[in-house]
Amino acid sequence: MSSLAAEVRDTIRPRPADIISVDAILQALYDVISGPAGEKRDWDRMRSLFTEEARLTATGKKKDGTAARKVMSVEDYISSSGPYLEQNGFFETEISRKTEQFGQIVHVFSTYESRNKKEDTQPFMRGINSIQLWNDGQRWWILSVLWQSESADTPIPGKYLTQN
Repeated sequence: MSSLAAEVRDTIRPRPADIISVDAILQALYDVISGPAGEKRDWDRMRSLFTEEARLTATGKKKDGTAARKVMSVEDYISSSGPYLEQNGFFETEISRKTEQFGQIVHVFSTYESRNKKEDTQPFMRGINSIQLWNDGQRWWILSVLWQSESADTPIPGKYLTQN
């Protein structure tokens, strides 16, 4: 993280309601990236959810069928995905969750649907976010988000379409 980015991040205060529980921080994550076309996202709110060294990783397949991944910092995600989300409209909602917890760490498989408009009846994409969370004794933090979109050769298994 650049010194400027670190200075900016250190001045950002999270919304207390966003970091009080696993449910709250996951809702905040989905909420902050979602919105209609033309609406600026609250990127400082997103920054406040993640640890300084957090990573977001998109996975999938290249056109030639080989596996691919794109690893990003929070700032990388904002600069690469932010313009698309704001220009095209994007609403991602959680439709199912599987949670495992041990002490202060939590792993969540969060199945999602994505739409360009909130009122769209059919999602243009579905997939699973693998989210790792940590509680430092004061609040919840997102350490990483790793995701893969559903495809014809990789459909979402039924066990990830129902609640725990």
